[in-house]
Amino acid sequence: MAALMLQGTGSDVGKSVLVAGLCRAFTNRGLVVRPFKPQNMSNNAAVTIDGGEIGRAQALQAVACRTPPHSDMNPVLLKPQADRTSQLIVHGRVRGTLGSSNFREARGALLTDVMQSYDRLRAGCDIVVIEGAGSPAEINLRAGDIANMGFARAANVPVILIGDIDRGGVIAAVVGTRAVIDPDDAAMIRGFLINKFRGDPALFDDGYREIERRSGWPGLGVIPWLSAAARLPSEDAVILERAADPRDGRRMIACPILPRISNFDDLDPFKLEPGVEVVMVPPGRPIPAEAAVIVLPGSKATIADLGALRAEGWDIDILAHHRRGGMIVGLCGGYQMLGQRIADPLGIEGAADDVNGLGLLDVETTVSPAKTLRHVTGSALGAALTGYEMHMGDTRGPGAARPFATLADGASDGAISQNGRVIGSYLHGLFASPDLRRALLAGIGVAGGGRDYVADVDAALDDIAAELEGHVNLDALLAIATGR
Repeated sequence: MAALMLQGTGSDVGKSVLVAGLCRAFTNRGLVVRPFKPQNMSNNAAVTIDGGEIGRAQALQAVACRTPPHSDMNPVLLKPQADRTSQLIVHGRVRGTLGSSNFREARGALLTDVMQSYDRLRAGCDIVVIEGAGSPAEINLRAGDIANMGFARAANVPVILIGDIDRGGVIAAVVGTRAVIDPDDAAMIRGFLINKFRGDPALFDDGYREIERRSGWPGLGVIPWLSAAARLPSEDAVILERAADPRDGRRMIACPILPRISNFDDLDPFKLEPGVEVVMVPPGRPIPAEAAVIVLPGSKATIADLGALRAEGWDIDILAHHRRGGMIVGLCGGYQMLGQRIADPLGIEGAADDVNGLGLLDVETTVSPAKTLRHVTGSALGAALTGYEMHMGDTRGPGAARPFATLADGASDGAISQNGRVIGSYLHGLFASPDLRRALLAGIGVAGGGRDYVADVDAALDDIAAELEGHVNLDALLAIATGR
């Protein structure tokens, strides 16, 4: 059994995409590959085949391996729900909460859980491709670490260091990592890759050789800017900071960026639609009046995010949009916000509270400890759909008598207003269904739904794998992974 771990000189250097690309490249070579991330922190998650949840990036990496996602692929998931508190998911299930005061002690004890998942995973494949978190250069976090070198040394897994040349300073980033980490940690690194290069790679030859000389690690490739990565679902909220304005002639789908936004990749399938543009609205900006649809996304802390929405004045924008006859779609936490009331009597997602919702659907929500995690199929708006549920809460009321969707097991989901302009649903991933996307867009006068989002993501993974085959010494990576 072989294993290889990708760590970065910093966050957002492209580790998730490169792990996905390597998973697909090795799978295309006929190997049985599995992805792994010991510890992840993200509110963008996916439901697994065993009824748990893992980070969205690991679910995508499972797709790259052409295998269903499993909770062992991301044994520890932290989902931030307040500034200093995160929900702790272990082996796909809620285990409680962690605060900044007890996180360091708790994470060291989680190494046993991490190793259990890793051992089960590696027993059934040829190679495990592992993603680190943040950077091993964050030496202030080294004690008790399970995400980077703490795991690599416990599992005796070789490491490849990733540097991002697009942000500048990549020579210092790679060489500086070598300088600050413990020598025994540095010994785990067997080479480096330079990611996100634009232009002629030959222009970086001198810099590449200087990194080799100063670090003592061999270079294994210079990877160009991977344009196909834009067709993959995003895991991290970093991408949300890059707000876009709609291009001429497109109808706007506006989504406010809430502090604890989750599963915002629900909107990614609209990238395939030439007639619309998704605009993520950052704090400090109003929701544009020209929006055709406002989407209220999922949230890890619904009451707190509803308070933030009101503080921004977005509730005024939403109600004005409603009066003009605009369409509003609330997903999961966004659905709860559209109701009359949200109660969290046990303080599941923060301080215990009971607040008024936006009042656009005649339903009420009570947050409860039980977490619903399941894949579903069904129909809505006259179209077939597939999706998944991931929520802590029970929503009821007269409005639910007009459900948005009917599920294959006979249950109903969500609510829809009498005029069909306000929709609430607990389902994530439903816009990946082309027919449902077409039906929704018809409501704003846009012809859409012609392309298959799932197939497009799969094709993007093949495109990335092909780029890696051409710019990375994959044979050397496999030799490192097998200890040859």
